[in-house]
Amino acid sequence: MSVSTHSVTLLTRNGCGLCTVALEQLRPICADFGVEIALVDVDEAAATDPGLRAEYGDRLPVVLLNGREHSYFDVDEPRLRADLAR
Repeated sequence: MSVSTHSVTLLTRNGCGLCTVALEQLRPICADFGVEIALVDVDEAAATDPGLRAEYGDRLPVVLLNGREHSYFDVDEPRLRADLAR
């Protein structure tokens, strides 16, 4: 398996049940492509990036692929797998 040039970030919040589910869905997908998942808590990040919480805070979890919004609330597994394969 080659090393992926993609990055996957999961925007979360402490105590977010949907965020926990999304992380569990992302783990096997990203493992298949050799991608590490970066976790960003939008509340903790607000001190240095208040725009992050302002933009995404009301629709977490959000999956970012290569820094761009890919999906929110639910992980779009077929689409994410197709995009990671590129």
